[in-house]
Amino acid sequence: MSTGESCPAAGDINIFETETLINPWDAYQTLRDEAPIAFMPAMGLHVVTRYDLLMEVIRDTKTYSSQFGAFMARARGAWLENAPDDIRAQYMAIDSQAIVPPPTLLTLDPPEHTRYRSLVNRIFTAGRVRQMQPYIEALISKTIDKIEDKDVIDFMADFAFPIPLEIIADRIGIPSTEPERSFFYDAATAAASGLRLTTPSDAEVLERAQLNVDLQKMLIELADDRRKNPQEDMLSILANATMEEEYDRPLTDAEIIGILGQFLVAGHETTTSTFGWGMLLLCQQPHIQDALFDNPASTKTFVEEAMRLEAPVQGLPRVVTKDTELGGYALKAGDMLMLRYGAANRDERQFACPNDVDLERRNAGSQMAFGSGIHHCPGAPLARQELNLGFPMLMQRLKNFRLDPAFPEPEAEPSFILRSLPKLHIQFEKR
Repeated sequence: MSTGESCPAAGDINIFETETLINPWDAYQTLRDEAPIAFMPAMGLHVVTRYDLLMEVIRDTKTYSSQFGAFMARARGAWLENAPDDIRAQYMAIDSQAIVPPPTLLTLDPPEHTRYRSLVNRIFTAGRVRQMQPYIEALISKTIDKIEDKDVIDFMADFAFPIPLEIIADRIGIPSTEPERSFFYDAATAAASGLRLTTPSDAEVLERAQLNVDLQKMLIELADDRRKNPQEDMLSILANATMEEEYDRPLTDAEIIGILGQFLVAGHETTTSTFGWGMLLLCQQPHIQDALFDNPASTKTFVEEAMRLEAPVQGLPRVVTKDTELGGYALKAGDMLMLRYGAANRDERQFACPNDVDLERRNAGSQMAFGSGIHHCPGAPLARQELNLGFPMLMQRLKNFRLDPAFPEPEAEPSFILRSLPKLHIQFEKR
């Protein structure tokens, strides 16, 4: 099969259409079976959907590069071309104030990636994560206190969103005072919204740009303070870190912004989504609620299954660096791949009964929700701790979780990268 060709069964499939992004599972199944590497002309991407092929790409960082920053800039370029002259001028005036961060973690390959990764790994050591358990438990308990007497809640707004966002804000070192904390929440939300498929209004694009500039200024000021007054947070570690392979030079402000910027999304959006999708599974399959209450130890497998079934990061690109073949499919240097973790996580070649929650699944941890290989999410231990503490504490204090029939059936928000659940209205009782 040559570059740019797909099997006939895949000819009418475009996984980046809104309806398919909301419910991609049938499309993923067809692609895995008939065209595991399929060219999508609308996006100029070769979509990879089978687990073994994703692993082959992930392991070969020389042939398949993570330097896909140019792809992520396409949306901004397309919007600028079509924006009215006055809106374009306003955007450029705001954007000219922004620092353009260099590639650091997500869009770098070894050995440069390894240097930055070693710095970030200091932030999420097993010891640091364990030390956070009492703090996380207290935050979850306080949040349950606020919702336990309500008749109905939006689980996303009242539980799934605030907990991970407050934790990552504290972990980064954002002041808990106002207006700093509320501003950070708005800026972090805006950063994630940029990965949605929906076309934003001109006003929304301008607002995101201004929030980005203002957030950069805040982080630079905080980093400067941490150089003089270090604390136990990410800002202090990065502000006082050195790149040992480069004559012990300190990180630049742009590098610090680049690293922290990735955690604005990875640090809360993925955990928020998994809380939401996990709760939806509990509402749809009440017997799982009883199983988790009777055996809290099964929570760990449940969390892995929730991430496997509804991978919060559905996919990320790779760039082909040389002419090659993948699964018998010819690729050329410069081709862009889209690795669909969400499709691989439901590959029956890897997972038996892949569409079911199996609390006895032995290989549940091999799911790709946090990526794999050198780009496995460094914050995964913290995210898992939040989820593995959150669900048992909910089960211990509340019961009979169910969807509120007064609201529409919850569905995913269309995004070509993330899979998030914007609203989840539920009912429950106190135990």
